[in-house]
Amino acid sequence: MLTVNGRSYAAPRQPTVVICVDGCEPDYIAQAVAAGRMPTMKRWLRDGTALVADCVVPSFTNPNNLSIVTGAPPSVHGICGNYLFDAASGTEVMMNDPKWLRAPTLLAALADGGASVAVITAKDKLRRLLGHGMRGICFSSEKADQASEAENGIGDVLPLVGMPVPDVYSAELSEFVFAASVKLLATRRPDVLYLSTTDYIQHKHAPGDPDANRFYAMFDRYLGELDAAGAVVAMTADHGMNAKVRLDASPNVIYLQDCVDAWLGAGRSRVILPITDPYVVHHGALGSFATIYLPEEAVDAVRAGLLETPGIEVVLPRDEAAARFELPADRIGDLVVVSERSVVLGTSIARHDLSQLELPLRSHGGISEQRVPLVLNRPIEGLDTKRRWRNFDAFDLALNHAQ
Repeated sequence: MLTVNGRSYAAPRQPTVVICVDGCEPDYIAQAVAAGRMPTMKRWLRDGTALVADCVVPSFTNPNNLSIVTGAPPSVHGICGNYLFDAASGTEVMMNDPKWLRAPTLLAALADGGASVAVITAKDKLRRLLGHGMRGICFSSEKADQASEAENGIGDVLPLVGMPVPDVYSAELSEFVFAASVKLLATRRPDVLYLSTTDYIQHKHAPGDPDANRFYAMFDRYLGELDAAGAVVAMTADHGMNAKVRLDASPNVIYLQDCVDAWLGAGRSRVILPITDPYVVHHGALGSFATIYLPEEAVDAVRAGLLETPGIEVVLPRDEAAARFELPADRIGDLVVVSERSVVLGTSIARHDLSQLELPLRSHGGISEQRVPLVLNRPIEGLDTKRRWRNFDAFDLALNHAQ
């Protein structure tokens, strides 16, 4: 047994694969299974372990992937968004650098304990965080052609996988992750594999849409191959996904910076959108979670104004938000704002270029995207199905209960 961030884990006795399917609203699985497109998943739902769990809020990629691999919420590991305001330097920065991590990962601990570990991500933005301190294989689909033994623990990835480097805005970016995992399992048989995909399809297509079902059918084929290879497989998601549109299908946006500037005057506040990353075609940097830095004397008035704004679900002061959402209080603003299911939050209308946005807008970040699947290909007896399961219970279930 080894202990990481207060949780104990058994060593894997069989190859163990944990998959984070980016943006996998539970209804994607339900619709694809109902359409006959996921026979492997249908069997797992019947004969394995099928739960619906909560991801962490903000329901974004970086906080949830790091929660899954640390077994802990952002209050422990420190990654509270894809993007943050660094109060120490007075600058807004991406949270891709491992310097922002405050806790070790289970992946690094397993490798230190003698297990062979491999991590495959769709986007390179996650690779350094997930692979921090880990001895083993760690590469991304996005930059698979640049992988080397020195940097990534493996070279010649493209010949191994038999696919070219996919476009970053494609379903193939995720398929490359699955194809590479099957090849690695067949050739190197790592003890533990962690896979993380991209939500390009989920941002474009609703559950049951033909393209969505096509994606999940592809995913199901690889699940079948991993299952046939004898692996224990756990799949979950970093967040769900919802349409964020008005009745006419136009983006349903509340521009928070414009609102606060109208109340306080320009230059007296700073709105941060933690969804921000380089891949703006997906979502236009519009999500359902924001944080606002304010003068102390203005916090109560701005909170009251936002609570009266249609489309706003929750507005919490820093300490209350940190407690409710298990966030590091020193890395969020004076207020945390969460919008309703069909609404996203922006800064100023002049700062968002929506010309690249592929409509209708689908996005995430709020409480409404918190429910995610948590499914294993092995039955686990005696589980309390009524407790609150989290996506970051995936490794606990896979290593401690499904072996």
